[in-house]
Amino acid sequence: MAQSTLPVIQALRDTAQRLATQAPYQWGHMGSCNCGHLAQTITRLTKAEIHTRAMQRYGDWERQIVDYCPTSGLPIDETIDEMLALGFTRTDLTHLERLSDARIRRELPFERRNALRHNQRDDVVLYLRTWADLLECDLLAGISLPSFTDAPAPVPVLVAAE
Repeated sequence: MAQSTLPVIQALRDTAQRLATQAPYQWGHMGSCNCGHLAQTITRLTKAEIHTRAMQRYGDWERQIVDYCPTSGLPIDETIDEMLALGFTRTDLTHLERLSDARIRRELPFERRNALRHNQRDDVVLYLRTWADLLECDLLAGISLPSFTDAPAPVPVLVAAE
């Protein structure tokens, strides 16, 4: 699963928010689908720029990820490089396109879990927000705070009034 870092969590939340507020969504378009929207958030490229990059090689996001080569020089591989550098994995991106990560799906409300459709905007938003919540929980679980119970209790100091 993606790294539990603030930039990754923020990218997921920003993407979900943009989709929830009616950004153009089209699952069959490489720049407006699930991965395309995350790529927009991370790279700051437009949907058209991402789509143009992807069309230089055959296939949907899943195929692009399988064929990904960090030294190819292809623009879509540079886009994927940025996504991976932020903390996502190739498996994450493959799952995102189909909303298929088992850990994320387990956290969804039962009635939505089994009816989740990979090409429906509201389902993508729910998946992204749930994923961000999971990563945030992982991040917080890894933070340890110092114990204050071992410190001596402060002694009140009385000051004489003049």
